[in-house]
Amino acid sequence: MAKEKLGIGFIGAGEISILHAIALREIPNAELIGLWNRTPEKAIKRAQEEHCKRYDTAEELVKDSSIDAVIINTNQETHLKYAKLIMEAGKHVLVEKPLATTVADVEEMKAISQKTGVLCVPGHNMIHEESIKRAHKLVKNGDLGKIVSCYVMYNIQHSEERASTLPGMVRHIFTHNLYTLMYLTCSKPIRVQGFKANLHYEKIDKEDITLVNLELENGALGHICSSFAADDLAPSPWTYTAKVIGLGGTTHYTYNDWVEVKKGISHSHTYTAYQATITNEDQYFVNMCLYGGEPLSTMDDAIWCQKTTEALEKSIAEGLSVEIR
Repeated sequence: MAKEKLGIGFIGAGEISILHAIALREIPNAELIGLWNRTPEKAIKRAQEEHCKRYDTAEELVKDSSIDAVIINTNQETHLKYAKLIMEAGKHVLVEKPLATTVADVEEMKAISQKTGVLCVPGHNMIHEESIKRAHKLVKNGDLGKIVSCYVMYNIQHSEERASTLPGMVRHIFTHNLYTLMYLTCSKPIRVQGFKANLHYEKIDKEDITLVNLELENGALGHICSSFAADDLAPSPWTYTAKVIGLGGTTHYTYNDWVEVKKGISHSHTYTAYQATITNEDQYFVNMCLYGGEPLSTMDDAIWCQKTTEALEKSIAEGLSVEIR
């Protein structure tokens, strides 16, 4: 008989863990068993908030037989280390974005998943937004005709203090938006050219905006804007917008259809649909663990996304249009 409820652990108890915990409270066939964080004080606080166990080490967490799957919420430099620990303990794993720091790291994650027979799933919540999934289906079925272009635009100002805890735009928001573009267009980039700048940070040496143009395998062109530099205050803002234009039709999605006037974890307002995407993502992961199925975003997608990210960095550094191989 299949297990009725999936026991989940968190490695990393930072801000994104709060959103995953909210999601799990809404998922009837999943339960947060416990968490570990490298800073004990934060782990104690978060475990008290979630009424769950706190483990002294990540190794102790993965050895707990009541935990079936783990969500990694740590910084990207540690993702391979923890993914390997989890999968070799026979547990499924959802790895928060960005997935890893190098193509080799992602390839190793994929190899360990295949060897151990457990799931390793890239954590890209926006592709679990219902409107994005509907657009993907229209493109996949040919209802929009030949795809001409795709735009994924993100313009939400983040304070320097908040940005200091995150990678720059290339490794953070661009990576996320690239997954969305690949999913929307049912294609992948074959050439990239981009730019980055720091326009409002005074203390940290990171870019706060990157603009990227992409040539896709299906012949379409893509454009991604990822910016912590400024809010878009226009009447029809590109706060977060994803658009696909085809010869036979167009799709459009925006955060701004659902806005609450209260501060979010990172944002000046609460964009209601964002939490829903994480809840949908976690529900999909839970169902795959319990009942089987294929992820919406695969490890092969993750490998190509990492190749594109590294090609973008080369493009920015050398002022080139770079082919992705």
